[in-house]
Amino acid sequence: MELQKIYNEDCLTTMSGMPDNFVEFIITSPPYDDLRNYKGYKFEFEKIAFELYRILKVGGVLIWVVGDKTENGSETGTSFKQALFFKEKVGFNIHDTMIYYKNNPMPTTGDRYHQHFEYMFALSKGSPQTFNAIKEDTKYRGMANMKNRGETGNLDYKKVERTSEKKIGNVFFYSIGGGISTKDKIAYQHPAIFPEQLVYDQIITWTNESDLVYDPFMGSGTTAKIASLTNRRWLGSEISKDYVAIAEQRLKENFAQKLFVNEFN
Repeated sequence: MELQKIYNEDCLTTMSGMPDNFVEFIITSPPYDDLRNYKGYKFEFEKIAFELYRILKVGGVLIWVVGDKTENGSETGTSFKQALFFKEKVGFNIHDTMIYYKNNPMPTTGDRYHQHFEYMFALSKGSPQTFNAIKEDTKYRGMANMKNRGETGNLDYKKVERTSEKKIGNVFFYSIGGGISTKDKIAYQHPAIFPEQLVYDQIITWTNESDLVYDPFMGSGTTAKIASLTNRRWLGSEISKDYVAIAEQRLKENFAQKLFVNEFN
């Protein structure tokens, strides 16, 4: 397989050329519930699910970002159906059910609250081999025994404040939209781009430098860009010729302008 390349074809075709246990990490948002127009493309979920499992290395992780559309008065439940199929039929572990929370979603009408989130299923092939936890500062406040005796002979206590780190939670908050999801204007020619920070957070969590990242629905090329930024190898598939052109132009402009500087640390 040629790496650092977006294959303009059905991802099943691309994966058929990969050996078993080939990639360390997969991240994607599939064209669920026909919410994107792919000019007649048929999303063969079950075949794709088995192939994703086959090409993923033992210890590898698949991040599957998915939601549900509402039709005939009910959400479809596609997200749950797919997660259970991955687990019960394919062999993945549902390692974590994470939430991609949109701080500023498009407002909706009707008798439902605004839809703020999509699911990010972390599906693993066995136990994850890599987990580089994103952490945040946390402060401990309280009374500490300083193990010093004062004039009275009593133990002295002192108020202390200590800063340490803890893992962040599994709800990831992102603002989205023009100039926020990415600064690359050309990317917005795609109708549903990944926030760059989302892809960055997942790549650095589940992979190490030089690991191979695959996106079977590459879209505007966000996975390719962030993998390059973080010194991961990558490859992708994208059925739409128009979207491949967008992604390739986006990558070309970033390289030409030397914009591949890590802005996320």
